[in-house]
Amino acid sequence: MARTPKKTEKPAQSNRKYILGFWTLFGVGILAGIFIFLLAGWGAFGKMPTFEELENPETNLATEIFSSDGETLGKYYSENRTPIKYEDLPDHLVQALVATEDERFYQHAGIDAKGTVRAAVYLGQRGGASTITQQLAKQLFTADVAQNDFERVFQKVKEWVIATRLERQYTKEEIITMYFNKYDFVYQAVGIRSASKIYFDKEPRDLKIEESAVLVGMLKNSALYNPMRRPELVLSRRNQVLQQMNRNGFISEQEMDSLQKTEMKIEFTPEGHDEGMATYFRAYLQKFMSEWIDENPKPDGSEYNLFRDGLKVYTSIDSKMQEYAENAVTKHISHLQKEFDRQNESNSTAPFRDIDKSEIEGIVESAMKRSERWRKMKAQDKSEEEIRKSFTEDAEMRVFSWKGTIDTVMTPRDSILYYKSFLQAGMMSMVPQTGEVKAWVGGTNFKHFKYDHVKQGKRQVGSTFKPFVYATAIDQLKFSPCDTLPKSRFTIEAGKHGNQNDWSPKNAGNGDYEGMLTLKDALAQSVNTVTARLIDKTGPGPVIDLAEKLGVDVSNIPKVPSIALGVADLSLFEMVSAFSTFANQGVYVKPVVVNRIEDKNGTVLYQHVPETRDVLSKEAAYVTTNLLEGVTQSGSGVRLRGTWAGERIDYKRAVTGYPYDFKNPIAGKTGTTQNQSDGWFIGMVPNLATGVWVGAEDRAVHFPGITYGQGATMALPVWGMYMKDVYKNEDLKVSKEGFERPENLSIEVNCKTYKADQNNNDSVPDELDF
Repeated sequence: MARTPKKTEKPAQSNRKYILGFWTLFGVGILAGIFIFLLAGWGAFGKMPTFEELENPETNLATEIFSSDGETLGKYYSENRTPIKYEDLPDHLVQALVATEDERFYQHAGIDAKGTVRAAVYLGQRGGASTITQQLAKQLFTADVAQNDFERVFQKVKEWVIATRLERQYTKEEIITMYFNKYDFVYQAVGIRSASKIYFDKEPRDLKIEESAVLVGMLKNSALYNPMRRPELVLSRRNQVLQQMNRNGFISEQEMDSLQKTEMKIEFTPEGHDEGMATYFRAYLQKFMSEWIDENPKPDGSEYNLFRDGLKVYTSIDSKMQEYAENAVTKHISHLQKEFDRQNESNSTAPFRDIDKSEIEGIVESAMKRSERWRKMKAQDKSEEEIRKSFTEDAEMRVFSWKGTIDTVMTPRDSILYYKSFLQAGMMSMVPQTGEVKAWVGGTNFKHFKYDHVKQGKRQVGSTFKPFVYATAIDQLKFSPCDTLPKSRFTIEAGKHGNQNDWSPKNAGNGDYEGMLTLKDALAQSVNTVTARLIDKTGPGPVIDLAEKLGVDVSNIPKVPSIALGVADLSLFEMVSAFSTFANQGVYVKPVVVNRIEDKNGTVLYQHVPETRDVLSKEAAYVTTNLLEGVTQSGSGVRLRGTWAGERIDYKRAVTGYPYDFKNPIAGKTGTTQNQSDGWFIGMVPNLATGVWVGAEDRAVHFPGITYGQGATMALPVWGMYMKDVYKNEDLKVSKEGFERPENLSIEVNCKTYKADQNNNDSVPDELDF
């Protein structure tokens, strides 16, 4: 039987070359990958961070400004980043991040192998491979994203290498914290703390789960998932994050369903330099900090950077008092502006009064040359003719109004006149005993009106200067509030006290010059002739000396008797700190706005040391304060007391917040300058002194008469509303007690005081015609 031949089998060696080729190729690939990683580590694809840089990654940290009660008032920054510690991150925020961005975050060492393979196989269609650590590496050490795929591959390798190094250098908690602190959530919200404040007006620790989900959802692409521009898309993304949290066991399905049905509430609170609380104060503080930085270098000799070094500035401002002050200014000035505009309707030279056309043109000309438009066009080598022409051409612009910003078309010249018509205000509140400034309102709207009316602006002070004359007479000549002087006309002749001509001031109002007045009544009624008699007895020199000791810049105050009626231009800052000395028993305390400065690590760099000096005896200070109490008991400040209304003024039209109905002792002084260009009120209780100035940018913009243009109408209502709010907040501990009476008081103060007829109190003018 014939045998069937066997099949010829291929020798095993015939597949070896393929197997060998595969493994060779695989090995070369592995070696090539290792080599590429080594090259990346050596910096072949671009500079790699050093060990020191990994340990202290460079970040732009905002300088944060704190109020005395621990609230953030604002920041100075190139990037609005304020670091936060891991323990201040709520658990649900961390859980949302891990569930959405990197489910295996706690299992990998910087690179998620499973995610990488999945992304490669499915070309990224089933999720990316980038871990939280890789994303952090990209943010920290990759300046610009590569523009083509080839370069991006090598950039990705760099990020992998950096990610593994970060994992060796930091704990998982530190990596999460750094990531949250670094990410840019747009709208100048860099880092989770800024984002939490800007989008929800709260600290991260106070975020709700659904709010955390919104912010984590933005991490995918904050420009795209922008809650202010695409709320529906952000809502959908938020719900995806909540779904991921459920999938990873952080919340139950019931919780997920409930949270996904929750309305998305965004409380947008921008933190730009022109926005937020205490904007004028922050502008002043920036100058303070710049001067401090110039004088206080780092230990290595380099300068601190206000916008990048993460300094912490602890100020004297109280956030609640600042809020009350800003609210009072806004309420009154917006209300008073309506009456001011009404009285300007028939004014042919509105908003100006008492000046001719040539003077108006001079004001406009000056404003044009100070404008940003003029500066920019001048820098572009435009001719003066071209620049002037541009001021007469219509342009689209956004302008301020008390009802909100208005989009309109007008010429730049008309916009100058438009802005000149607005009343402005300044307000400052400080503690006399410590010098701490508790509230600082430099104007009505910092975005549109940059000029600060607390310290930068100096205006004629009117009768608020008179207490300096009275205090000098009390301190040097031992005058009593009960002493009487004639109300009659009085002349200081030429050649006496530096006078070049005879000086014979008139009293305001009805010109009554009959009889005698106690000093207390004379100051309450702001009688010019009595003040003139007093400065004749003291001489102007001692009055100026006292003012200087009280912190007033006297360099431009001439040594002549007329200074008694307030012709000097002084700042609100100077006046409030000067009056505070009376409430502080004659001890001047220099105002303080910064209590402490720390670096980003909490090292104290500056600690305020109070500056004080004795100016008046306790007796003289108390007697002066007693005189000033008369102003609110029976003089131009009496509106603070009652609930009645006078006949000469429509309270609903001009006096905001009335009645005030204060019962506690208040010392104060109103002031009104020539033509009603400036209205003042400075009021004090034992542990708080507050001053208010109201006027327009130009002195030629003013009310036509004393009824609405006096300090009691223009400025006092701001003080009244502010103090009502302050007293409602018992935590502030603002005193309602009387001023401390010194032992062994030798000057009589309990004299019979002037009692005005309440029906005619509004006819008691608080000031004078110069």
